[in-house]
Amino acid sequence: MTNPSTKIPSSEQPRPTRVGVLGAGQLGRMMALAGLPLGLEFSLYDTSGAPSAGVGKIYSDPKNTQEELDRFLDSVDVVTYEFEHLPLDLANNIASKKPLYPGVEALRVCQNREHEKGLFRQLSIPTPEYRIVASAEELEKAAEELGTPVVAKSVTEGYDGKGQAVLRSPNEAQAAWEAIGHPRLIAESFVHFSREVSLIAARNTQGEFIAYPLVENIHHEGILRYTIAPAPKVSQQTQDTATEYLHKLMDHLEYVGVLSLELFETPEGLLANEMAPRVHNSGHWSMDGAHTGQFENHLRAILGLPLGDTDPHRVSGMINLIGRTVDAAQILKLRDTHLHLYGKSERKGRKVGHINVNAESYAELKDKIERCLPFVPEHAPFAWSPEQNS
Repeated sequence: MTNPSTKIPSSEQPRPTRVGVLGAGQLGRMMALAGLPLGLEFSLYDTSGAPSAGVGKIYSDPKNTQEELDRFLDSVDVVTYEFEHLPLDLANNIASKKPLYPGVEALRVCQNREHEKGLFRQLSIPTPEYRIVASAEELEKAAEELGTPVVAKSVTEGYDGKGQAVLRSPNEAQAAWEAIGHPRLIAESFVHFSREVSLIAARNTQGEFIAYPLVENIHHEGILRYTIAPAPKVSQQTQDTATEYLHKLMDHLEYVGVLSLELFETPEGLLANEMAPRVHNSGHWSMDGAHTGQFENHLRAILGLPLGDTDPHRVSGMINLIGRTVDAAQILKLRDTHLHLYGKSERKGRKVGHINVNAESYAELKDKIERCLPFVPEHAPFAWSPEQNS
């Protein structure tokens, strides 16, 4: 029997128009907003008990009942997801009943850093040196072998800087092990990188592939705060190398949808950090800065439609709103500035919205972002300069 998740829509079959999204947060919200002009209908399945999407039909099921899941599945033609921390048994259950994109294998790999790094190595995608450890003693030995500083991360469940610790000495292994509190860690050599970049690409059910330009990401306390798109001073060779890495990953996984790959740029070249099987925070600039945004291209991919042009209109910047929202009237006075609020209540560390800014040059972009920041409460430092990577 063919798994529904591997079926490819043919030209003779009715094109699916009812999209189910696992999760009902901001990514599901923006996906639905991108799909409504295409005549698509959306159902969102929430297991948190606190959906915030505010669009589509919400199936809220914090008790994870089969009855509510079946009602959700009956309302959709194809299913996707907005976050990768889904139980694999739930994903397999759904994939046995409806096409699920991206597929379960991509989800399995991305949920586990050990599997993810192993796949990078298998496909000859360079990564930082690492060790897998299962005790404080093994972590101490890994720190001695790799040389400190070392970054220790839980192999599962960590995101936005959670489940991580930096060891400045092997003697800190016990404290780091206890602080992370996970039975299995990955210990990575600390990378002396010039900047963090990421690449987003889409692959549809027919295998068509298209990539966005590399972007530069600026993190603060483990959370993405700013994205500059395209990343300045990127050679064609660097762009081609990153694109080759992501293309290999997507083909190997028979991936359908948008995939993001985070990388470190170093004097020796690019090193892969991690990937995410979904639309990604570092691609939000594309909503206002590219001919086709990442959310629309994700939908085009999973529905078997032609992929859209990923070229940028101009240069763009994205400002994440973390914890606190903004006075919309102040932001909307600013030229070439686009406000996206997620309908979420304010809470420390919570992503409540973002601002996209467009400009004709990087110097103009820097100026426009700096004009926004006085109206962004508790914004992170923005010391970026387009000349700093020359």
